[in-house]
Amino acid sequence: MNISILGLGFVGLTTGLGFAKKGFNTFGFDINEDRLNKLKNHIIPFHEPHLKEVLGETLGKSFFLDVNFSEAIQKSDAVFLCVGTPEKEDGSADLRYLLDGIEQILKINTDKFQVLITKSTVPPSTVSNEVIPFVKEKLQKNPGRNIGFASNPEFLREGYCWEDFIQPDRVVIGVEDEKSKEILDKIYQPFGAPIHYVNYNTAEFIKYLSNTLLSTMISYANEMSMVAGAIGNIETQKAFHILHEDKRWFGQPAGMKSYVFPGCGYGGYCLPKDTAALISISEKNGFIPPILKANLKINHDIKPFLVQQIAEKAALESSIGILGLSFKPDSDDVRITPPKEVIELLIQKGYKNIFAYDPIANEEFKNHYPDIDITYLNSLEEITSKSDHLVLLTGWKEFKDRKDIFASKNIFDFRYAL
Repeated sequence: MNISILGLGFVGLTTGLGFAKKGFNTFGFDINEDRLNKLKNHIIPFHEPHLKEVLGETLGKSFFLDVNFSEAIQKSDAVFLCVGTPEKEDGSADLRYLLDGIEQILKINTDKFQVLITKSTVPPSTVSNEVIPFVKEKLQKNPGRNIGFASNPEFLREGYCWEDFIQPDRVVIGVEDEKSKEILDKIYQPFGAPIHYVNYNTAEFIKYLSNTLLSTMISYANEMSMVAGAIGNIETQKAFHILHEDKRWFGQPAGMKSYVFPGCGYGGYCLPKDTAALISISEKNGFIPPILKANLKINHDIKPFLVQQIAEKAALESSIGILGLSFKPDSDDVRITPPKEVIELLIQKGYKNIFAYDPIANEEFKNHYPDIDITYLNSLEEITSKSDHLVLLTGWKEFKDRKDIFASKNIFDFRYAL
């Protein structure tokens, strides 16, 4: 069984290495030459535990980065599309990278039956209404190609990608023909997890069902923290801890209860764009989802609400120390990260002395947002000593383990981590 992976970000690289670890010949491709060169030199271009070790074990043995694209596609039984599907201005998912990847695949001639598997997160009906018509149109020029389709959403948590992939709690496969199903079955049987075969739309919907539940719970918790703040004299942190003692709440580290807890909003690549994309596709089909729209509004409104709390206690000439820049602990991902919005709002209010420290994401943040004028510091001791006020925005274990260092400082614990 030969597998090709298009896109080697968090999802694609983990997927490729996971299949290679299970013994499948796996070919990886990415349009980012710098990323490919780093991987060829055993450098993981983002923070994700375990991938470096697996790359070292499999590169050149079952995981290949230097195979000719045409040769790989001709050999492959399955091609997984793990490219980005960013949010467009209207909230809908941008499918251009997905369709561009498919077009490149279809240019390769082969008599082999192969499955195109959409692993990128896409709105329900994408395979049925976008991918299949696109492929049929292109195949008018190349009618000899024998293509099957599948949707195989991922459920990977950044910081836990390897564990989630190699020991999945469930595998969801949207497939509507037996040949494609047989191939996917051979690929996923070695993982020993429940495999749920559904149609294309259902598979795509399950991913959004999962992500929008998480994003809704986060916004619900933040709305309740705003209600508590408006009423006053409510011990918000204690109230949520007691809520979690309900015996119906169980979970592993970073389990469901961690989402129903106030903070400074959700970020990262998935929850914001997936919530917006589901709203968009729902509205296009005639239903306006009020909870999801309110979900996004709360996620927006929580940042100025928190910044106002800072403004009420911190003079404009004081120095503000930002603790955490990634959107979540155990990750260096700063895409759509709440600290960015908080920092921008502080700058808009007139704060000029802003320091920042994150255990691993300083450089990522600086490179991703070069126009944000703040000072980056390299240790918890340094930012604590230089700041008049501290603002905790990412719940890193380092901050929790060393909370005594904040004893003499005014700290805004917006993750309720201490």
